[in-house]
Amino acid sequence: MLKTVEVVAAIIRKGDKIFATQRGYGDWKDWWEFPGGKVEAGESPVQALRREIREELDAEINVDKFLTTIEWDYPAFHLTMHCYMCSLLNDSLHLNEHEAARWLTAETLRSVRWLPADDQLLPVIENEL
Repeated sequence: MLKTVEVVAAIIRKGDKIFATQRGYGDWKDWWEFPGGKVEAGESPVQALRREIREELDAEINVDKFLTTIEWDYPAFHLTMHCYMCSLLNDSLHLNEHEAARWLTAETLRSVRWLPADDQLLPVIENEL
């Protein structure tokens, strides 16, 4: 049985655009994802999301609403990803861990190579845009 990894993802929205980040390391280097990360012991998903975005992007976010939870089997583990629509409290974004980032519209959302679990989220996001 695969071990389960519980993570949170921020779908950061500004007007008609969504923020996407490109992984700079690991097995999935160069693939695109929504920023976020693992939920630590004792944290709520929302607390984890705020902390991760602070660590990865030096940004403060407002967690606007819960979107969906994606369940996905990667070869080495099962991913449970809680996804939230978020907005920036200010315009400062700094890439601490990612090699690139883009603001994507509904038209350009599928122009990057998404991680498999994140890819499952695209129809939900397209409905939001």
